[in-house]
Amino acid sequence: MSSPATTEAAPPTDHFWAVVPAGGAGTRLWPLSRASSPKFLRDLTGTGRSLLQSTWDRLTPLTGPRVLVVTGVAHRAAVADQLPDLPPDQLLAEPAPRDSMAAIGWAAAVLEARDPSAVLGSFAADHVIGDEDAFRACVAEAVAAAELGYVVTIGIEPTHPATGFGYIELGDALGSGSAHAVTQFVEKPDRARAEEYLATGRFRWNAGMFVVKATVLLDLLAQWHPELATGLRALAADPSRLADVWPGLEKIAIDHAVAEPAAAEGRVAVVPGGFGWDDVGDFSSLGALLPDADGMPGVRVLGDASAVRVVDASGVVVPGGDRVVAVVGLDDVVVVDTPDALLVMSRDRAQDVKAVVDALRAEGRTDLL
Repeated sequence: MSSPATTEAAPPTDHFWAVVPAGGAGTRLWPLSRASSPKFLRDLTGTGRSLLQSTWDRLTPLTGPRVLVVTGVAHRAAVADQLPDLPPDQLLAEPAPRDSMAAIGWAAAVLEARDPSAVLGSFAADHVIGDEDAFRACVAEAVAAAELGYVVTIGIEPTHPATGFGYIELGDALGSGSAHAVTQFVEKPDRARAEEYLATGRFRWNAGMFVVKATVLLDLLAQWHPELATGLRALAADPSRLADVWPGLEKIAIDHAVAEPAAAEGRVAVVPGGFGWDDVGDFSSLGALLPDADGMPGVRVLGDASAVRVVDASGVVVPGGDRVVAVVGLDDVVVVDTPDALLVMSRDRAQDVKAVVDALRAEGRTDLL
């Protein structure tokens, strides 16, 4: 298969749609984030807007009303409530999670049926973006590359040798813009390899942002996973078949299904993104997004700061009950108080909260999950 032509930046067209996958329970933010109230429905930055609403605010200057949200049936009503301007036929509800390829592919099939020229940009509902103008300029350049047939990903400039993200290696520049060919996608590295990646200057974090023509995405999917592509297009043609078709769809991530094999064929481009980005993956990253509470240097509070007392302490405190939370003599601690669960840990163990969730699930304590 021949590679698409070279590209340079251009503004998005009327064919550009934002697709917002809104799923996941945010297990590393337990007990604040639960399956019934996941992180994308919560205000985690103190702005008064949920992460989902902030995503809508960030995208609609580019798309206008052309936003399609894919969520689970359990959250359909909450999403509709938080996004009152989202037309009902632009909210797709999955009967059960089938990973990112099914979710994004279903949206692509719906858009392809509506507009064969549609270009979609897939952006998760639970990410935080710093410089939104820079983000939108980056998306505009990605759309220009997608119009020429590329699968385009936006690669985030690394700020530290993170081991919790996948990485994208930049190849040759494509035209006079900032888009590059993708040499390879690499899985989450250990720290030594992450440091090597940063030293080369050729690697970017993979934030799971993809911009691509709907038809290109589905045609590429048909090349490697034909039954999945056929099933998704069948759903778009006859939505009444959802309950029958959905359970049989292959469960696979878009990276493995399309991005990685397409990169090997020279079909994937990356536009480097210099804007601040965070996936709010745990309480350590949450703390980095919050300012110091008034009168409590070194203490970040999400919620009612008047319910928090500290003495010679620092860290992240999330008061969520009717009681005062007091922290004395502890450095870099995380305290999350909810009516039915209390989490206390050192901030450097933030990734290990998932182990608590796994244990509760094994014990059948779904009431806490």
